[in-house]
Order: sequence, then structure tokens, then C-alpha cells
Amino acid sequence: MQPAPAATDTNVTTPTRQNGRPRHLYEVDVLRILTFACVIGVHTTSHTTASDNHFYYALLALLHFTRLVFFSLTAFVLVYSYTLRPKPMSQFWPKRFLLVGVPYLAWSLVYVGSAWLLSATERGDVPLLVTDLAHGIVTGTAMYHLYFLLVTMQVYLLLPAIMWLVRRTRRHHVLLTVVALVVNLVVYGAYKYWPHSFDWMHGYSKQFFFMYVFFIVSGAVAADHAEAFLTWIRVRRRLIGWGVTGVGVLTLAVWAGQVLLGQSLYAAGTPLQPIEVVWSAAIGMGFLALGAAWADRRDPSTLLARVIDYGSDRSFGIFLSHPFVIFLLLYGDSWLERHVAQPWLTPVTYVLVIVLAVAITELFRWTPLSIPLTGRPSLGSRGAREARRRGRERLASAGGTTTTTARAVRDAGREPSSEAVEPDDALVGETDDVGGSHAER
Repeated sequence: MQPAPAATDTNVTTPTRQNGRPRHLYEVDVLRILTFACVIGVHTTSHTTASDNHFYYALLALLHFTRLVFFSLTAFVLVYSYTLRPKPMSQFWPKRFLLVGVPYLAWSLVYVGSAWLLSATERGDVPLLVTDLAHGIVTGTAMYHLYFLLVTMQVYLLLPAIMWLVRRTRRHHVLLTVVALVVNLVVYGAYKYWPHSFDWMHGYSKQFFFMYVFFIVSGAVAADHAEAFLTWIRVRRRLIGWGVTGVGVLTLAVWAGQVLLGQSLYAAGTPLQPIEVVWSAAIGMGFLALGAAWADRRDPSTLLARVIDYGSDRSFGIFLSHPFVIFLLLYGDSWLERHVAQPWLTPVTYVLVIVLAVAITELFRWTPLSIPLTGRPSLGSRGAREARRRGRERLASAGGTTTTTARAVRDAGREPSSEAVEPDDALVGETDDVGGSHAER
């Protein structure tokens, strides 16, 4: 495969370019939203399913791909966007850490502070609050999903090394990817089947980037060959579909076999095991193929197009807040748990979590707290209002007949084609240690 066309190419329409300009990768939006929906599915199911529900735990085994897919997506969008618009790290890092690091600190405070206020034994102990907050920030344990941001910031710091590796090994990318795959399979095999080999990490193994080396490397390599990679995704759509089906069946077979060998329903499907590496790669390409099929037929005037644009923009804020919604719905003597019987509790909670997390995110997007709580500039700021006004004027001067950019201009104040991808939009992760007593290792 060859690297994507240079930014100077003109009059080219390809998977990465339209009318000679970088094209917004709408297939990435679809991949992001589908995986985001599964993130909420993982956390909701882990907290609500009965301990003997084989169906839901088998479903969890299939849903546990999300963290790995999003690390690959994070590397892809970082390398791809940086290749299109290279800039000094002195400019790149401040922006990235503002939009990721600030929400990480803000939500760490929200989650640690909430637990502190609700604890009858800890409330009022300010030194304990400070200690717990510092520990949560350093280790990514303020809430079970925030470690993902900690790892993402490690990837940001490593971007110069990742770019160097991709460029120096350009003639050997297949070998590089295979080596990274073997390393990840060996590491996850040891983690799953010889867990004491990781005792030296004291339970913090998932907080380090090297646990996801295959997905970071494969995402970066795919970005370096974005044109050929996205073309292959389109050409081989049927092959990918059969691959997803076959690997999905294999994943369920491994889960069932491990249950028969005595593992708990949850432990048999935890994400850090070899089969999840293969399944995550397969389902990630499957979702991307679906996204590519939709992107090629996308009509920006349709409701579906507007929903996907909206979901892509709000996904990070929803990711940050949805565990808080789960906590509120299930806290204490939960009304929901008392009035919704198994197995309906899981799907009902899932829908409520999505609705409430979207509402919370939408509220924050229009306040000065938008950056710390959603990772996005406020839609109610003076700059955003002025950008939307300029967008409306551009549309009016063009005749006011097109709906292609109207929604994006209203929401974001810019033409969506001006940036091919948004690196921070890839920020959605998931975890394997939620669900109270059901989260057995």
C-alpha cells in the first residue's frame, strides 16, 4: 500500500480526497458512534445483569472490543491528521492536553468528590479527599473509564516517536504490524492465563500504552496508507463481513469453552485475552466497512446524516458523563431496580443512560463549562455565535439552496470539509472491571 495522496493533489476524488481537498472521513464517525454505543452497552450490562444470565455475559464477551478499537482509532486519526497538518509539538501538545487533560482532571474531581460526599465515613475528611483525588488522577482510577484518557495522553506524548517509527519502517509495515500483533497476543495470553506474571504492576496494567501496542501501531500504519487502506475496506466489504461472522463465532466458542472449564461468566469474556485481540481487529474493520458504505451514499439533508454528525460531536462528552448517569440510576435502593425486573433491567437502563447522558452533554455544550466537561468549545460562546453567523452568510451568498453544510455550520461554525478528522473525537473507551460482585477476574 502507498501513503495517502499529498495535500497538493488537485481535482482528485478518492476515499480521502474530494475535489482535490482532504475529505471529512464520515466512515470514522460511524465507527466511532457504533463503538460508543457498545461502550455504554458494556457498562450498563456489567452493572445490571443477573449473575447467572448466560446470554448477557456472552454478549459482554462480544462487546469487550471497544477499548482496543478506540486505541487503534485514536492512533489513526492522530497520525492521519498530523500528516495533513504537521505542526511543532509546542503547538500540538497544548491543544491536545487542553481538550483531553482538562476534562480528565474535571471529571476525576466530579467522581472522587461525589463518592466523598456520599460516604458517611469519609465526608468532611478533606485530607482524605485530596489524597484520593491525587491517587485517582495519577493512576486513572477516579472512575473505571478514565484510565482511557490517561493512556490517550501517553499516546499524545509519544506521537513524535510514533511518526518516526512509521516513517523509518515504511518499507516494512507488514512486518511491523505482525510483530506488534504477536507481542500483544503473548502479553494478553500471559495476562489471562498466567495472571501472577503481572503482579509487579499491582493492578495497573491497563493504564499503560504498551498493553495496546498492536492497536496503536496498526492504527498508525493504516493512517500512513489511508488512501489504500480505505479503498481496500470498500473493495473487500464482503470478505470483511464473513471475517467478522467467523471471528465472532470463534469468540463465543472460546467464551463458552472457558466457562465449561470453570471460569466465571464474566471472567471468560474479559477484554485482555488473546481472542479479544483478533475479535477487536475484525469488528473494527467491520464497523469501518459499514461506515464506508454509508459515507459513499451519504445525503447530508437526511435525518440520519444529522444524527450521526450530532453523535460524533457529542460522543466524548457522553463518554465522560455516562458512568455518572449509571451511578445515579442505580444508587442505593434504586427505584429502577425495584420496578424493572430481570432481564428487562439491562435494556431499560441502557436507553435511559443514553437519553440522560445526551441531555447532560447538550446542556454542558452551551455553557462556559463545555471544555472541562465535554472537551469541546462552548456553542454559546461569542466566537461560536459569530462563526455560525458567518456560516449562514456564506450559505446565503451561495444561493441558500444547499443543505450540505448548513447543519455543520450551525453546530460548529465551520465547513466540515475543512478538517478531515478530529483527533479528540476518537476518545471513547471501556473497562473490564465494573459490575460490582459480578466483575470477577
